[in-house]
Amino acid sequence: MTTDQAKPRNQSSSLRRALAVLDHVRDHAGARGVSLTRIADDLDVSKSTVLRLAQPLIDGDLLARDRETGWFRLGHGALRLGQAYLSTLDMRSVAADPLRRLQHLAGETCHLVVYEAPDVVYIDKVENEHNVRMASRVGLRMPAYRTAVGKAVLAWLGEDDLQRVVAAGMPARTERTIIDPARLAAELERVRLTGYAVDDRENEPEVRCVAAPIFDHTDRPVGALSVSGLTSRMTPARVREVGPMVERAGLEISRVLGSSRPFRRRPDRPRHDTSRHDPQEGNQP
Repeated sequence: MTTDQAKPRNQSSSLRRALAVLDHVRDHAGARGVSLTRIADDLDVSKSTVLRLAQPLIDGDLLARDRETGWFRLGHGALRLGQAYLSTLDMRSVAADPLRRLQHLAGETCHLVVYEAPDVVYIDKVENEHNVRMASRVGLRMPAYRTAVGKAVLAWLGEDDLQRVVAAGMPARTERTIIDPARLAAELERVRLTGYAVDDRENEPEVRCVAAPIFDHTDRPVGALSVSGLTSRMTPARVREVGPMVERAGLEISRVLGSSRPFRRRPDRPRHDTSRHDPQEGNQP
């Protein structure tokens, strides 16, 4: 009985070690692959152990080994698994828990959108606990240039995508709406630097919104999520607090969608540092 009980544990240990080999090849194999020696050295195991663990993965087409060099790379079975995984993903389902956690942390209304040029389309919404509710609704379509979620997506798209938005027109919604393409381009540069976008009363007169992009498995932005609130609660200082929360939630969802974009380390700022100004001062009309 003791032997029978130990067998599953040994098999489980071997499986974990084989998966470690697979992960190492995934992370380190370039165009040529990765050598047996490097895998053994990095995982601190013998070459014979690597070969033993890799053989079932090769048999299952998850790994492939070059006949001439002996180097390893991912096999076409890994691609099939990835495609099967991606085919089951639905952004709304994937984002549901992170969106609700974000709403709990921020205490304001949270939105989820997909990008359909030149607009964003709202596909989910988690309301705040305040009496005043946002006018947004699931299914609503909004021009990307005047929303935080839209700017969060546009910041990581190419120039052609931006020009398509500009060509669709940029009429003012409020007195603070950015209607100059050059100013919009400058704003998108700021978004890339901070990691999140801000709509400072550009779409609704008394509402500030903070948004971050969601990337797919090709690291292309396909949507965004946001936190929105009345300016009385979403002050510039609160925007700077919420921004990193939204960015992290967006990257969390992106990871599930297959994105490889890393989480960014943010330097700690002294509490007495008052050098940073209102992030939206440059949006004055």
